[in-house]
Amino acid sequence: MKQNNINITGRRSLKVMLKCLLCTAFFTFHSSLFTSCSVDDVKPQGMLDEETAKSSPDKLVTAAYAMLGDDWYSYPFNLWPYGDMSADDCLKGGSGENDTGYHPMEIFTTLQPDRGEFDELWYRLYVAISRCNRALESMVDVEETASIKQMRAEVKFLRAHFYYKLQQMWYEVPFITEGMSNAEIEATPQSSHDELMQTIINEFQYAYENLPEAGPNTTGRAHKVAAAAYLAKCYLNWAYGDGYEANTGYSHVDQTKIQKVIEYTEVVKNSPYDYLDTYGHIFLQDYANSCESIFAVQHSNKSDDGTTYGRANWSNMLNGVWGIWSCGWDFHKPSQNLVNAFKTRNGLPMDDFDADHNAIVVNGADSKFKYDPRLFHTVGMPSYPYKYEDQFTLTKANSRTPNTYGYYCSMKEIPQRSKGEDYDNPWQAFGQNDYVLRYTDVMLMRAEALIEKGDLNGEALQIINEIRSRAKRDISGTSLIKYAKDQCDISLYGAFASKDDARKALRWERRVELAMEGHRFFDLRRWGLLSTTLNKYFESEKTDEYDGQTYAQYYKEAFFTAGKNEYFPIANNQMNYVQGLYHQNKGY
Repeated sequence: MKQNNINITGRRSLKVMLKCLLCTAFFTFHSSLFTSCSVDDVKPQGMLDEETAKSSPDKLVTAAYAMLGDDWYSYPFNLWPYGDMSADDCLKGGSGENDTGYHPMEIFTTLQPDRGEFDELWYRLYVAISRCNRALESMVDVEETASIKQMRAEVKFLRAHFYYKLQQMWYEVPFITEGMSNAEIEATPQSSHDELMQTIINEFQYAYENLPEAGPNTTGRAHKVAAAAYLAKCYLNWAYGDGYEANTGYSHVDQTKIQKVIEYTEVVKNSPYDYLDTYGHIFLQDYANSCESIFAVQHSNKSDDGTTYGRANWSNMLNGVWGIWSCGWDFHKPSQNLVNAFKTRNGLPMDDFDADHNAIVVNGADSKFKYDPRLFHTVGMPSYPYKYEDQFTLTKANSRTPNTYGYYCSMKEIPQRSKGEDYDNPWQAFGQNDYVLRYTDVMLMRAEALIEKGDLNGEALQIINEIRSRAKRDISGTSLIKYAKDQCDISLYGAFASKDDARKALRWERRVELAMEGHRFFDLRRWGLLSTTLNKYFESEKTDEYDGQTYAQYYKEAFFTAGKNEYFPIANNQMNYVQGLYHQNKGY
């Protein structure tokens, strides 16, 4: 029997891609390890033929789950180059501006649809959707048992997750479902923004109504609480408008959608999930799948799971620190602006946080400023231990290109060095999970919705102060960052005087709590603050200097254009495949 297969690493149109049998049950290797597949009479190993697929929907569900972590540094599903680097949280890093194709995404002025990273990410997300569609097709003519209904709900959750990524990146995309013919796929235009958001929500709603409650058997799998959290996330982003600044922000808030955020976060609030006691533990492998982790992409090291390569987190493979890891390529470099955002005055955020822009923090030295303790869990700085370990104290030598990207490094997504390293030379691999939804993020969504409903000093204030209380506990005598406790100061908020004050506190809390976790660009877009925030950032960041070394000079060429840069351009390859069926995003 001939198998209809596809070269996974090549480019394909939606017609070819979404109708091919993309059913490999277990992908434990990264994409560069795959070779091209050709149509022949030999049954490929690790593939499911049509007959087996229809009789084994559980294997197709496994294949759909496998796509959650089947990404690569040039198409990371955690979207760190877009959520962090395209915002004011970090610089690209690496050996220079031409190292990878991401540089235009951080300055915008040279951003065009010709970026291969856009083509790869679009393609790979639709490959993931194809896996989901195939799984759903396998359940069409089977008895509607409780098991089948649950599997269908899991796959709809996964499909909505991948479509949400596409929507966040490209505004309006085609929605391809199970059972569509080649002709239907060829003729499918992009759904409008509102249609797409409603369809994604419908998928998550089905999942919410049919998934099991969270429990010991749902680790790494979709469940009711995760669906509720995702519904809250969708409604929150949709409530503010379509993302373009002219139609987005506080003056456009839809109170009906905001109420939905409150309803679904109530489900999360009353679930088994909770704040992890210690902030720094959230980003240690020993605490993977803790009460903080509502839904996360599961990763592992080869030493943990007994495989050749492990189920590595290849999306973050470039983000290891130079000189600490054998293959630390020094990407994802925190900005000076982000470091400054952790400054406090009387324990609270400073309105003039970027004054004295180039003030640096040195371990054990007197500092002009005090800082929110979460700085020392988020940003690696010369003179401080890397991820709390004295034997791996950072120096200025741990930056690869300091005259371009400075001396800071990212710590959250990378494990402690003492745990050993897992890599296939010349590529670094990390086994740390990727959070999709963590409890604190969802509670901040709830606080934001409550503020928009007018609850300034009730539960919204309580949530923000609970989160700050956890950070405050991190400077006790037994803290992971005890070496920095004298440089920290954090206080709780009293009553907010106005809705604007509450909004400002909420925005600040989201930034320092979730820094370098891929949220910042999308948060600023929801609030309608991208152009004002980023153009101010470009002006200040181009004056960066660390201990006499200037860097970030390339920001002199940067400018964010409202009405254009809120979304990224659809890749030329994808536009060309459909011969005029799609429309390009505004301004490109």
